[in-house]
Order: sequence, then C-alpha cells, then structure tokens
Amino acid sequence: MLGQMMNSPLTINSVMNYAEKIHPNVEIVSVTSDNPRHRYTYKDAFARVRQLANALKKLDVSPSDRIATLAWNDYRHFELYYAVSCSNYVCHTINPRLFSEQINFIINHAQDQYVFLDPMFIGALEPLQEQLKSVKGFIVLTSKNNMPDTNLNNVHCYEELIANESTEFEFPNIDENEASSLCYTSGTTGDPKGVLYSHRSTILHGLGAMVPNAFNISNNEVVMPIVPMFHVNAWSLPYICAMAGAKIVFPGNKMADGETLTSLINDERITFSAGVPTVWLSLYNYLVENNKSVPTLNRCIVGGSACALSLMKNYKQNFDVDLQQAWGMTEMSPVGTVNTLKSNLQGIDETDQDKLIVKQGIPLYGVETKIVDDEDNELPWDGVKFGTLKVKGPWVASEYYQLADSDAFDEKGWFDTGDVCTFDSEGYMQITDRTKDVIKSGGEWISTIEIENLASDHSAINEAAVIGITHPKWDERPVVFAIKNANTDVSEAELLSFLEGKIAKWWTPDAVVFVDQLPHTATGKLDKKTLRKQFADMRLEQ
Repeated sequence: MLGQMMNSPLTINSVMNYAEKIHPNVEIVSVTSDNPRHRYTYKDAFARVRQLANALKKLDVSPSDRIATLAWNDYRHFELYYAVSCSNYVCHTINPRLFSEQINFIINHAQDQYVFLDPMFIGALEPLQEQLKSVKGFIVLTSKNNMPDTNLNNVHCYEELIANESTEFEFPNIDENEASSLCYTSGTTGDPKGVLYSHRSTILHGLGAMVPNAFNISNNEVVMPIVPMFHVNAWSLPYICAMAGAKIVFPGNKMADGETLTSLINDERITFSAGVPTVWLSLYNYLVENNKSVPTLNRCIVGGSACALSLMKNYKQNFDVDLQQAWGMTEMSPVGTVNTLKSNLQGIDETDQDKLIVKQGIPLYGVETKIVDDEDNELPWDGVKFGTLKVKGPWVASEYYQLADSDAFDEKGWFDTGDVCTFDSEGYMQITDRTKDVIKSGGEWISTIEIENLASDHSAINEAAVIGITHPKWDERPVVFAIKNANTDVSEAELLSFLEGKIAKWWTPDAVVFVDQLPHTATGKLDKKTLRKQFADMRLEQ
C-alpha cells in the first residue's frame, strides 16, 4: 500500500520560490571587482534571476546543456546558480585555480555552451578559446563601465545582457532527478572527474547539512561562505541560506584577505562561516598581529583538510570562536560528517575533549558509512581498527560523468572514498590518511595526517606535511616538511622531541626538513603528490 501524500518535486526552483516569498527582505552583501560592498535582498536577487533566465532563453542552448562559470563568491554567481539550474540547464562551476590544461580538459569534456567569467579570468581563457570547440560565447560578470578589453569571441557584458530583460519568467516544470549542476574533482590523480548533481540530491544535501547536528543554520544567522562557489557548490551554503532565510555575505576574491574578512565580519555582524584551514590560519594571524577582534563570529566550519588542535584552541581562547571539523568530497555534494559534541560527552575532561574535537565528526543522517579491510571485510567501530572508508546515500554520486567504468564504485553501490579512517564507539570518524598517502614501514602502516596535526601544534610551526621517503631497511619512513612561523625558530631535534610520547615510537619521523612553502592543490589541500616529486631523489640512511 502506498502512502497518500502529495508528490511535490524537490527542486532548486522550490528553494527560490520559498525564499522569495518568506524571506524577501533578507540581505545579500557582496564584494565584487566593480563594487566593494554591493547590497540587495533575496527579492532583488530573484528578480534578476528571472532577467537572466530570459537572457539565457535567447541564447542558443537546450535543456540539460552545460553553462560554465569561472567566478568568485558574489551576487552575480549566486544569480547564475539559480537561473541556470531552475531553467533546466546544468550549472557547471569551474575552479579557476586549476592549470590551464585542466580547465581546457574540463570545458571540452563537459561540452560547455557558454562561459560566464569574472574579469580577472579573461587572461586565462583567451589563449584557450580556439581549443574550446563547444563554447559559443563568453559573458563577463561586470558592468558596462568596467568591461575590460578582450579578444574573446562573441563576448558579452553581463549587466548589458540582462538589463532590458523582463523580471517575469515562467520556469519549466523540472523532474527532481534532472541534473542541476556539475563539478569536477581537482584531478590530483589523472584527469579531473565530473560529478553531476541532481535537483533532488542538492535539496536533500542542503536539508541534511543545515540541521543543528551539522551547520545549524537558521534565519538568525549571518553567513559568510569563504569556501568557494566554484567548488562543490560552496558546501551548499547558497541553497541552505535561502532555505533558512539567513543573510549571506560574499567576500568575492578577498577570501584570503584578513583585513577585508575582518571588516565584513564586524560591519555585517557575521555569526557563521566556512572554509579551509589555511583561511582560518591566515585570518587568525591577521587578528593577532593587528590587535583586532571578531565579537559576533560564533562558529566556523573547517573542511578540505585536517585542522590543527592548536589553531582550534587559539580561536576559542582568544576570540571565543568554535572551529568545527567537517569532512566531505566532491562526490558527496560534499558534506559527509560534522563534528558536534554529543550531550553525553559534554562533561569529559579537556584532554579527552581535545582528542575528540580534532576528529572529522559523526555522519549526517542520509550518509551510510563503513570501513573495510583489503579484502572488503567490514571492520568494527572501536577507535582502533582503521580501514578504507566507503559511503552510500541519496547525495552520493553513483558514477562519474561520462566515465561509467570507474572502479571507485563497487557492485553493491558503495563509493570508495580513498580515505583511511577509524570510527570510535560513539560514531566519531577520524581520517588517518589517504590510501595513496599512508606510509608502509616494515610492513606496518603509519598515519601521515596524525603526525602533521601534532607537528602543527608546535608554536613555531605554521604548517607541516609528512610523506614517506625511501629507506634501505624499512622500505619507507616518515619525513616532516615544515614551515616555521615568522620570528620563531625550532630545530629538527626540538620538533622530534615535541612529538615524543604523542605517537608510537616507531612512528617518529626519521628527519625534519624546513621549507619556505608547501605545495597545495587548487582547492587548498596539501599536494603531497607534488611534494613527493620534489623530493623523489631523497634517500634515508640506515
């Protein structure tokens, strides 16, 4: 017997309709290349969304065609999120920090029809345009007065494109399983791979991530998404904020600028933000060096890579800001876990709490998780056994875009994340490594992430990375590559001594190499693949 409830489709259109009707006067504030503080409301935004939808209809595109963006976090990109998907096209966000070869591959693989781009990315596309066979034109996200000179073919100014269009538009009825957006992985192993999200998966992910046990977003929050809109939908915040009626503050291309971020936080009274650890480290250093405070900021979600305990404690002690670990992947829309403290753990002592808050958190409802050994046998959640993490769920990819034969998906529908982790008996997950980064020394596994986190806790260390270096007896041994904080000093012996007693003795790195910088991927993660190439000739003595 089937239930007798209405079958209303879960589409991004429904989010737009709800926000415009229930929260029309809530503000959206943006930093853009042509306006240091643009300000309007959800009502204003969705009126312009309909103008853009009318303009898109006049372009030579068809349902399900891919429309690309290379853009920062601002109100025009927000308008594209809704106008493209709600018109039954696919909003394809591209990371402009990728290498030109990767951008070229991604646009051609997706067969993008048009590219909307911020002015500063024109130079990246001009040399590529003859190779972009599917692209029919380019729209620069700026006003007429700020339109730069360019040799791009069939180029338009965004504001001129929509200026004379009607604010009325009848959006099509869309099946909730229709594709809504497309994002490619950063391609650290081989070519980037596309993940094609549906309207249904996007809505379910947004609902799952906004609840109190996750991001805890309500209409009382003022949200600044520092996590870029060009990567996994800014962790769904452009949809979550509209669902909740939360004020949004977009930092534009000032995501790493401490002065701008501090000004936005204090002027707009931001309460919640989200971004990668390097952002929070940079902001913390700016606040301390300039004797600034951020009294309205309560919580920040930290994802993309592990956050050092020392940074979390410094934010809490000095600014009363909670940094919450989270974990996810492009293939997961992206949020899979968030670290929130369970009620039965509120009274644990500081040492145990420190061990807990550095974990990646508990899975959201809607994300099935398990860890398996090399023979695919499921392992217990005892905080000791670690294995490969596999996931399933309604917002987890079932295959890659136009790459159906990937071995990342098994015959039972589980997605192999490539992460190695443990779960404790309370359900808290801790990533111990990527399967390609874990060090095998004398037949035993060593977690690079745990050593990195501990090394970064030293007051003189700004950032640390650990990789395996060839050893004549043990196959490979861990070596720390570290950046020192300004005006501080620490020796190799001092840092190794700092690690004593915190890790198993045989995990102790064989060497410390101090460097001026560490390589990062286009999404801000440590790029150990590049680091291994840089030190491929390094050898350890027995």
